[in-house]
Amino acid sequence: MAGKHIIILGPPGSGKGTQAVRIAEQLSLRHLSTGDLLREAVTSGKELGLKAKAFMDRGLLVPDELMLGLVQEQLGGEEGGWILDGFPRTLPQAEALSAMLDKSGVIVDHILAISVDPQVVVKRVSGRRVCESCKAVYNIETLENGEDTPCEKCGGKLIKRADDEEATILRRFEVYKDQTEPVLDYYKSRVDGIVAVDGSRRIDEITAEIIRALK
Repeated sequence: MAGKHIIILGPPGSGKGTQAVRIAEQLSLRHLSTGDLLREAVTSGKELGLKAKAFMDRGLLVPDELMLGLVQEQLGGEEGGWILDGFPRTLPQAEALSAMLDKSGVIVDHILAISVDPQVVVKRVSGRRVCESCKAVYNIETLENGEDTPCEKCGGKLIKRADDEEATILRRFEVYKDQTEPVLDYYKSRVDGIVAVDGSRRIDEITAEIIRALK
């Protein structure tokens, strides 16, 4: 499975980031999260990050030209398998990614399409906390000391991201339906391995289903 190339799609709060990390670990794939890469660019004050920040804070998609440059830099010369999380988010991005991969002879083996009800998303996001250092994701309901619980992986501080506020997440969900759902239709005619995933269930159940489907 090490040579697999997988794209995971799903609305914000669907758990795609959590699943992407788990799948990458179990199948020895590189996890490429454009969301994490963008936030790192913002934190470091890079030009791309400064341009992207205004869009991210309002729950809007980062313009294609910024995202394409970032992804091309990450995928350039990359060998082995990967799971791409957070990209493509628009039809033009999907078409540009296909052109990029075609040139390098890379084939997308599977699309993981996670679906979830908006109200489930709101409940999840209101309690989501992310490690400031290693980006591990938690839910406040399961943290022993609530906000003061350190990250179990690295001991870092857990924070609530600005783009995880309820109003922002609902806006991002609407943007996803309008601009990202058509991406799934695009891949249905190009990729044989489309895996539909019910994202409303327990994390372990979802992971187990995905692994079975990929095998």
